[in-house]
Amino acid sequence: MSFCFYSPIKNFNIRALYRNCFLDKLTVNWNGTMADAIEVKDLTKYYADFLAVDHVSFQVKQGEIFGFLGPNGAGKTTTAKMLTGQTKPSSGTLMVAGLDMLRQPVEAKSSIGVVPENSNVYDEMSAWDNLIFAAQLYRVPKNEREKKAKELLELFGLYERRRDREGVFSKGMKRRLTIAAALVHTPRLLFLDEPTSGLDVQSSRMIRKLVKDLNQTDVTVFLTTHYIEEADQLCQRVAMINKGKIVALDGPQKLKASVDMHQIVEVSFDQTKDLESKLASLRDIEKVGQFGDKFKLHFKSTSESISTIVDFAKENDLKIVSINTLNPSLEDVFVELTGLSAEVMKTEKEQGKKAANLG
Repeated sequence: MSFCFYSPIKNFNIRALYRNCFLDKLTVNWNGTMADAIEVKDLTKYYADFLAVDHVSFQVKQGEIFGFLGPNGAGKTTTAKMLTGQTKPSSGTLMVAGLDMLRQPVEAKSSIGVVPENSNVYDEMSAWDNLIFAAQLYRVPKNEREKKAKELLELFGLYERRRDREGVFSKGMKRRLTIAAALVHTPRLLFLDEPTSGLDVQSSRMIRKLVKDLNQTDVTVFLTTHYIEEADQLCQRVAMINKGKIVALDGPQKLKASVDMHQIVEVSFDQTKDLESKLASLRDIEKVGQFGDKFKLHFKSTSESISTIVDFAKENDLKIVSINTLNPSLEDVFVELTGLSAEVMKTEKEQGKKAANLG
């Protein structure tokens, strides 16, 4: 039996790894302005007669963290696969790191790092051998490979386990090794697919800190995630895709301000049994959701929402434990634009994973 102990990251300093090896990689336009890290125009993908991605256009600026959100079947995964050269579009143009992914796929792929949701390193190889192999694939000069491998393994707290097979690592350790392999050639653009999915709290925080530190070195991060609050915390801009089309693209705060969510009140009573249906019948209520011992109430009008709840508590012999008015969240925006809650989206994702495992 093998035991995997969590190895904390020491001296977490991604800036040192990118020092003197990144600034010369920034892409500049002919007029001296900074080029976009990703530029997509009318990107379209058909599978037979099914239109998966419908003439999508957007830009990702160099050095930003860009979130890409959408429910299952919305075209999110297909778009990401086209951006990383894993599948070709039916039509449209696609520039990645200043290179045409369709005409210069080898050069474009060498400028990016890709971290899939499931580990793409080899179970039967050691952590050290995986990084050396990744360095070879990315054509890192031979005299730099061992130095890069050592730096990355130390950075991610895996150096003491460098001779252990990846197959005995915990999920969090595998995720760290996968990210390390994607950074071995110091790419200017990093694609992260569900980077914290299934990880413990400590590992998730570490990954988020890594993303923020990468951003401080002008690395562009393209983040796909089902955790909407994660996108809200990390991303300078977020795109939402639904039914193959971009339905929103802006900064998280601007997106929240753009949707008229009326008045949102979060309230907790001293008991919760059979209250949701009663609350749903209150005057001016649009919808009610129960989250643990709290209820989130969406009112059409802002003028009498608090007094309505106070009267409801009195009439039903309830004590109000806490009550707060809330601003719209990024999840509220997502629900408004897609009609699908984040919880449903995560449930669909888990069902899809189980089906894939069974198949």
